[in-house]
Order: sequence, then C-alpha cells, then structure tokens
Amino acid sequence: MKLSLWAPNATDVTYETNHGPMPAAPAENGMWEIDLPVDERYQIRLDGGMPLPDPRSMCQPDGPHGVSEVVDPASFVFHHDRDAGDLTGRVWYELHVGTFTEEGTFLSAIEKLDALAQLGIDVVELMPIVPIPGKRNWGYDGVSLFALNPAYGRPEDLVALVDAIHERGMAAALDVVYNHLGPDGNYLAQFGPYFTDSHHTPWGSAVNMDAPGSEHVRRYVVDNALQWLEHYHFDALRLDAVDHLKDDSPRHILAEISDAVGEASRRTGRTFTLAYESDANNPRTIAPTSAGGRGANAQWADDVHHALHVWLTGETNAYYQDYAEPGTLEKALVDGFTRTGQVSKFRKVAWGQSLPADVNGHALIVFDENHDQVGNRYLSDRPTEKLTPGEVAISRALILLSPFTPMLFMGEEWGTKRRFPFFTNFGNDIGQHILAGRMNEFKDWDFGSTHEDMLDPQTTEAFEAARLDWSEADSPEGSRMRTFVRKLIRLRHASPDVASGNRVETEAHVGADGGWLRRGETLVVFSKVAGDVAAPIDGREPVLEWEPVRAEANSVRFSGSGIAVFQ
Repeated sequence: MKLSLWAPNATDVTYETNHGPMPAAPAENGMWEIDLPVDERYQIRLDGGMPLPDPRSMCQPDGPHGVSEVVDPASFVFHHDRDAGDLTGRVWYELHVGTFTEEGTFLSAIEKLDALAQLGIDVVELMPIVPIPGKRNWGYDGVSLFALNPAYGRPEDLVALVDAIHERGMAAALDVVYNHLGPDGNYLAQFGPYFTDSHHTPWGSAVNMDAPGSEHVRRYVVDNALQWLEHYHFDALRLDAVDHLKDDSPRHILAEISDAVGEASRRTGRTFTLAYESDANNPRTIAPTSAGGRGANAQWADDVHHALHVWLTGETNAYYQDYAEPGTLEKALVDGFTRTGQVSKFRKVAWGQSLPADVNGHALIVFDENHDQVGNRYLSDRPTEKLTPGEVAISRALILLSPFTPMLFMGEEWGTKRRFPFFTNFGNDIGQHILAGRMNEFKDWDFGSTHEDMLDPQTTEAFEAARLDWSEADSPEGSRMRTFVRKLIRLRHASPDVASGNRVETEAHVGADGGWLRRGETLVVFSKVAGDVAAPIDGREPVLEWEPVRAEANSVRFSGSGIAVFQ
C-alpha cells in the first residue's frame, strides 16, 4: 500500500519495519513515498534521527509514542449505510467513549445504543477519539490525528460502532480538534512547519494555516476531516473551538474544510453536517462560503446554556455575570444569541452580533449540559446537585422543545448526579502542573460557605468519578426522568410546531420564578415554585406535565416546580 509523507527539510527518510529498514523515495514538494504491506508496523527516521510515528498513521496500537501500523480503509465493511440527511434540528447526544460504559471501548458502547434509540436520539456524537498521552483523557489533548486511542479499540472496532449506530436508525458524529495538539506525543514539528509563532493560542504556537508551508498543513487537516466521513462513514463532524484556528489567508481554513466536505457529499451521495464550536456570536460562522462565511451547517450556542443556568441556579460567577439581567433567558430562547454587541462585564469589551431574523434556529446547537459546561466547573458538578427534579424537568423541556438543535450529554436523560471531572494521564513533567493550573482558573470564583477540594485530574479517582453509573437509570427517580425526556423527544418528533426552527413563530415570557415558551400553537408553561403562572392556554388541558397542574382559562397552577405542555 502506498504511503506518503511530507518532510520538506529531510534529505533521507527511512522506514524502520518488521523486515528491516526501507528507504522512502523523494517526490515533489517535499513529499516522500513508499509501498508497505497492510498490517506492517513501522516507524520513520528523518536523516538518521530518532524513530517517529507516521503523522498520517491510522493505527497506533501502542499509543502516540509507539509504532504505526498500515491500515487499508478499503477493507472496512459496512452493512447499514444510508444517507442520514440534514442533521440540524435533530436530537443529538454527546458521549465520552472511555466513561460511557464500564469497559470504555467502542465495542462496549454498542451495547448501550438500544437505550439511546429507544430514547429517541437521532445523532450520537463521540468526543475526540484520537491517541492521547497515557490512557485517560477527555481527548482534546490528542495527537496522531488520523489514528485512534488504542484504549478504545482498533479501526475495525470503530467501524463496528458506526455501523451499529446506523443499524438503529441513528446518525454518527465525531468531535475533532484542529486548533492545537496535545503537548505529549506531538511530533509534527519534526516533520515540517506544522506550527507558527505568527499567532498564539491558549495552548501556545498556532497550527500553521497561513505561514510558509501552510498549504500542506491545510491539506493535512482537510484530509483528516474527509477520512472520518469517507473511510469511517461518520455523518457529521463537530470542530472544537474554531475561534482559535488562526488564519489570515484570503480563504479561511474553515471555509476550505466546508467546501471540501461539500464536494465529498456530492461525490459520495451522502449528506454531511458540519458543526463548529464558536463563542464569538458571529453569524459569519454559519454563513455559506459563497457569501464569505465559514460554511458551518450549525454552531454551538453557549448563550442559551448560560442564560438558563443562571435563571435556574442564581450563579453569577465569572462569565455567568453577563446573563443575570432580566429578560436574558427570554432573548436566549428566541434569538439564541444574547451577547449582541453590548459590553461584556466579564470580557470588558463589546461582544457578539445579532443573528439575522431569517436564520433558522436549527443552525444553533443548544444544551443544558455538555462536557465543557459540566467538566469545566470547579467541582465538575451536574445541575442535579443543586436543582429540584422539577427544575431539572424545566431545563430539559426548554432545551428539547426549543427552536434550536437540542443536544443531551450522557446521563442527563435520567438526571445523573455523577460528576464529569477533567481527567488526564500525562507524564510527571507535565502532570505535576495540571491541578495547579486548573485551580488557578477558578481563583476568582465565589463558592459561598462550602468549599470542596478539586479532584486532581491526574488521579484515577477523577477518571472513575466521571464513569456513568447505568444503574441510576433504573432507579425510580432515574426511570421517571428518562420517561419524561423520552416523551419530550417524541413530542419534538411528532409536532411540526416544535420540530420547526422558525424563530419568528417563537415567543417567550420569563419572570423571576416562571414563564412560558410558545412554539406556534404549542405552549410550554413552567414554574420554579408552587403557584400560578399566567399564560395564554385558552382553556386547553396539558398533553404533558411534570407535576400535576390545574389549568384554568389563562392560568396554570403548579403544585411545585415543573412544567406543562399545551397543544
């Protein structure tokens, strides 16, 4: 099988194989080529230097520092391929392979897919799955971008998982990271100018998207995106923190990825969805490339989470302070973006732009939990630790019945109280600094009268604390919440009002303790406390409720915190 390598500064490239050293042949533009049999294991020496893993290796059986293995994607067998269609507006579910099951593998995840399909999930999104230092990591410190974390399994195991997702009528999405690589096991700089000091990111030098040699780095990133879609048959990609993809070239790398994915869709006859994580509140992110945009089909919208979290919990730490003004949740539930040019109290600068009225709400992915909004808290606590079950039900309903694309984070369908701490497994040189660095991020937070110690991310305790406890789902409380979430999703699937992304036909009124959300003829009324909420129900009876309610002409009386849906 022909392998290609970009090493523009090398004068000799040797592949150390099971059968001895083999020289690669130079080609144009700093490329080197060699033919190796499938399953061959090898490392690469540049000008007689240390043995290195292949930057385009699809398999690192011993991790990011070890040998590479030749994989032929033409050997992958799929039995349940189909065109998933446009995945915006559908119900997404984010999971971390290593903590989703007790075994933490691709194959063990298959055993839980029936539960997701029965819940009504449309899209299963895997957090990053590339090799990482050690065996425990969220995945955002990945290296060897074309390969897999061997703790999760081999390429054929990932093929089996994606095929099983499709077999159950769901689509498969993957979280990919192009804004940086992890600090441990990152050998790219030894092959060529993959990084540049022209820009800087929170992780150091930026990935080279616009300096000399960037055309090859850009190709590396584009080819990686296409690998997941074409070789592993994922239906969607979520690109992490795209605001840190620094690129001053005439054509931004995000637009190049979008156009390449669009061409792949035409070539394969399959619809692919791109979702970008951006905190900039810039409509350009989801504008088509033909109009100068970045070409995402959807982007994550943190504002909805933050506004809902502040309204439910009263927290105003750090960035939450920008969501404490009355009317913020109303704006979030209709517009998606709440920071639209006003000065941010947290950032001390004007932030964001308004979303044009004609933009469909499905272009924003919203959530009341995700890996960041749980794990990047001081204690990595779930909202269920503070909120009543009724308040949790409100939170689930406002997300799942919103005009946006809703996403659940693993375990929240049954209201798990399991935390999701940040966890790592770096060597001691780096690992000894992780806890201090994390604690420094929270030095200005007010924790009130109680203060627990943060778990050290380097410990196995942090990793084990994040593992889902599936027995919770069968407890009376867990079963009740999961049934409620299933009914909410079923309502979204069945009701054109709720399924619509029409923000013009959406209206919200929210007070200090309760309010209502109207989606066409569907009305969602909610309250954090027992009492009456005035709402235009016009004498209708609820079709779905959390706590028993009494509906009158244009008022709903709640026996406690909860929600009621009228159609």
